[in-house]
Amino acid sequence: MLEQYLPILVFILIALGLGSVMLTAGTSLSLRKPSHQKDSPYECGFPEFESARIPFDVRFYLVAILFIIFDLETAFFIPWAVSLRSIGSAGFWSMMIFLGLLVVGFIYEWKKGALEWE
Repeated sequence: MLEQYLPILVFILIALGLGSVMLTAGTSLSLRKPSHQKDSPYECGFPEFESARIPFDVRFYLVAILFIIFDLETAFFIPWAVSLRSIGSAGFWSMMIFLGLLVVGFIYEWKKGALEWE
């Protein structure tokens, strides 16, 4: 059984070896001429007017998490739609319950004001 994993082991060893050869070649053969202009951060061609270390508002993270949640939920529609004929009415009604919970969660977030940006 172990001989079935030998090609995978060879592939991993080749990938690690090739990766380390490329990293070593890149660091040893590259030209290093640092300057102030090369080391300065690029921000639209003009000097920065605030520190890049300011914290984001928590609403940004909340909207991002809500987007990920509701966006990933729609990924369940494709396999459901493809297999709808074979899963029958039980699969249909389970998806309707899922959609109902999704809508209730969306309405809850809407009423709480999580989608408002003021």
